Amino acid sequence: MKNDIILQARGLKKYYGKGETQVRALDGVDLDIERGSFTAVIGTSGSGKSTLLNMLGGLDTPSSGSILVDHTELAGLTDEEAAVFRRKQIGFVFQNYNLVPVLSVWENIILPICLDGRRPDRKFIMKIVSLLALDKKLDSLPNQLSGGQQQRVAIARALAGKPSIILADEPTGNLDTRTSDDVIGLLKMTSREFHQTIVMITHNPGIARMADRIIHIEDGHIAGSPAQERA
Repeated sequence: MKNDIILQARGLKKYYGKGETQVRALDGVDLDIERGSFTAVIGTSGSGKSTLLNMLGGLDTPSSGSILVDHTELAGLTDEEAAVFRRKQIGFVFQNYNLVPVLSVWENIILPICLDGRRPDRKFIMKIVSLLALDKKLDSLPNQLSGGQQQRVAIARALAGKPSIILADEPTGNLDTRTSDDVIGLLKMTSREFHQTIVMITHNPGIARMADRIIHIEDGHIAGSPAQERA
């Protein structure tokens, strides 16, 4: 039986500049991500991993190549269609949380849903809030939370709209080791609970080993993608 591929890149290239100063951030990437999997993309600074994540999420456009997200070709969408598609299909978790400082935890969590003109599914969101132990923080402002709590709010916001895919860019970069492990554990738990696909960028091999699969990227190329068996 053929695996269910939710993310597919073929011949993906992203070049900046021309001639001798040209930078090849991505230089012919082919990639398949299975639905429901947890994939870590690891590489050094400047290797192209964040560029790859931005391409998969439709935040940037490739110089050439194709990206299919849940069987939809991103290049075939208008800017408006792409924005709507991202809000419905993709949840983003950033290293710096990107919370709105004047909004409460609850308001931050439901903000993308409201921007899309949809009604929040309160029962579903409260289940996420409970899983992430944010029950008692819903009225708090971001500056009243620890870094780990702010990252949990960012995860809740990403999950609340019921996207098929979660893209996480160095989600533990600003956290201590214990909190980092907690955040990755929560991502894995919510992925299983809500059947979402996670692609996570990291430079930390220890964090990467918590994923189901590791993809190494160097100089804009995928160096290897060994699957890791889990007990």
